[in-house]
Amino acid sequence: MSDLAAARARYVELIARRERISSKRLLDALASVPREDFLGRGPWRIKSEAARSYRLTPDADPVHLYENVLVAIDARRQLDTGLPSLWAHLIDVLDIRERDRVVQIGCGLGYFSAVLSEIVGPKGRVHAIECDERLAARATNYLHPYSNVEVVHGDGCEALDESVDVIIVHAGFPYPHPLWLQSLRPRGRLLVPLTQRDREGAVIKITRRAKGFEAEAVQQIRIFPGQGRGVTALDDRVADWWQRASALAPLRFRGLEQGLPSDG
Repeated sequence: MSDLAAARARYVELIARRERISSKRLLDALASVPREDFLGRGPWRIKSEAARSYRLTPDADPVHLYENVLVAIDARRQLDTGLPSLWAHLIDVLDIRERDRVVQIGCGLGYFSAVLSEIVGPKGRVHAIECDERLAARATNYLHPYSNVEVVHGDGCEALDESVDVIIVHAGFPYPHPLWLQSLRPRGRLLVPLTQRDREGAVIKITRRAKGFEAEAVQQIRIFPGQGRGVTALDDRVADWWQRASALAPLRFRGLEQGLPSDG
């Protein structure tokens, strides 16, 4: 086994053990998708989950990428790839299956789009949306080998052409967008970080039920904000309400009014 293959095997084993991953398809996807294919040429600026600053990898050997580290996309904006263990856990929570239709909002450079592609298989679809035009172009190039992935430049807050099984949001918003809820199939799942202006908040999972929706908090998070989202004191109050209420018990509701659950 090469050094790179061994590093990738350790990477998957670490994530599986740390997050108690139950999906074999997810673990197989993490093992098969080369992370280096979605990060440009090294050396890379990386940092651990708890670190405040980046460190430069000693060289361009991709073995350095098979640790549980963030990799800078744009260090000046503090825009990074997702932490592998975090997003593996969140994908596992969504119970994504073969043939599912998945929308990914904030796909970045496309690494987790490729992971999702492997999970849903050739009869599933991944609709990957990125608001940064340059990142969307790079993701399109990197994801060319994955025929079941479509990359679109947009903010993710527009109507979808079809109903879907899963929507996973990789950016912070103050509340779930009504169009996301409307796009879910019966038993469809939405996962979205609801954050305040300091980027802090909670990841919320919302499931479509027979008579509405059910929301529950998954875990705390700090994440880059969605484009133009979460910029007022009212946004902060709404995001804080969701975080507190969903942490106490599952929220059941039929719709949204001014970003908050309603029975209307």
